[in-house]
Amino acid sequence: MTYIDAIGQEHLPLAAGQTARIVSLVPSVTELLCELGLAPMLAGRTGFCIHPADTVGAIPKVGGTKDVNLEKIRRLAPTHLVVNIDENEKPTVDALAQFIPHVIVTHPLAPRDNLALYRLLGGIFGAQAQAERLCTNFEHEYAALQTAPHGPPQTVLYCIWKDPWMTVSRDTYIARMLQEIGWRQWAPDGAGDAGVRYPRFDWSDALAAEIDLVLLSSEPYRFTEAHVDALERQIGKPVQLVDGEMMSWYGSRAVAGLRYLRSLAQG
Repeated sequence: MTYIDAIGQEHLPLAAGQTARIVSLVPSVTELLCELGLAPMLAGRTGFCIHPADTVGAIPKVGGTKDVNLEKIRRLAPTHLVVNIDENEKPTVDALAQFIPHVIVTHPLAPRDNLALYRLLGGIFGAQAQAERLCTNFEHEYAALQTAPHGPPQTVLYCIWKDPWMTVSRDTYIARMLQEIGWRQWAPDGAGDAGVRYPRFDWSDALAAEIDLVLLSSEPYRFTEAHVDALERQIGKPVQLVDGEMMSWYGSRAVAGLRYLRSLAQG
């Protein structure tokens, strides 16, 4: 049996008795690999791979998600590299592919894409039972979300950065998480960078009139309650701080992310 990644590449599962040396350049996937019981196979991770803290501390860092140390990775002699289309730069991945035999590309765009992600990595690395347990847990939380009471639909502006202000487009994982509770992500129309997945924008009275609620994410920019208070005074609309990991980390954290989303929907 073969497993197909996000760009259509086929991957064979490890043979019986075979092990792997995995470098993960995706923080949420590093956490997922640990949840699948594959931490002993992790040979390298980024400095942003911080969960689970008691496990990743022993795994060598190889740089950031976009500025990796190629020579350090080469010395680690990995057999597999796990990357993500949004998180990692293609030229870097292409350079690593010159000496890493197996490059697994991920790109979840909606909550239910996690099921395929669990089965992809569980299947390749011999953790099918653990992957199916995660799928069961995910389906349980997803069903609970679907039956939970939701407030009225509203248009929200999810902010990921300041100076310049940046948001997310409607074709991102975050926006599709919001859709699950009837919150429609604002899209630029004559303002910001239309067609860009992470557009910039400027605050204006016209923009404020288009939205019902602003969400300030705790990552990648570290928004705080002080930013919430200042922005509410500036635009005269409700502003709420949200947990960026819960909203944007696919993988095993998505199970808790669905519970978090349910709490948002219920106010």
